[in-house]
Amino acid sequence: MNSLKNSVRLIGYLGDDPKIRKFDGDKSVANFNIATKENFRDHDGNKKSETTWHKLVAWGRQAELAEKYLKKGSEIAVEGKLTNHSYEDKNKETHFITEIVVNDILLLDKKEVN
Repeated sequence: MNSLKNSVRLIGYLGDDPKIRKFDGDKSVANFNIATKENFRDHDGNKKSETTWHKLVAWGRQAELAEKYLKKGSEIAVEGKLTNHSYEDKNKETHFITEIVVNDILLLDKKEVN
């Protein structure tokens, strides 16, 4: 049950191409967002749809895979853990960020057949 303590699994679509940064010569990090969609009925029985955006960060090998294979509109499944951090901007305002640190990425796009 330890693996369930902080585990996130999502299926969604990339909102933009991953932003890749390389540093210290051989280290990589990828930042990207995915949208998930939930369909439901409201209290009056009307069909509703709600889209939620999730910030993701991938390191190392997962960042390299994101750079090579992911693009805006790609459908993916991710597994990772939820993290929170904050920073203070130049105006001394504190900003809080929640993101998912990705452990695994699964490409769900159907391959084109020529």
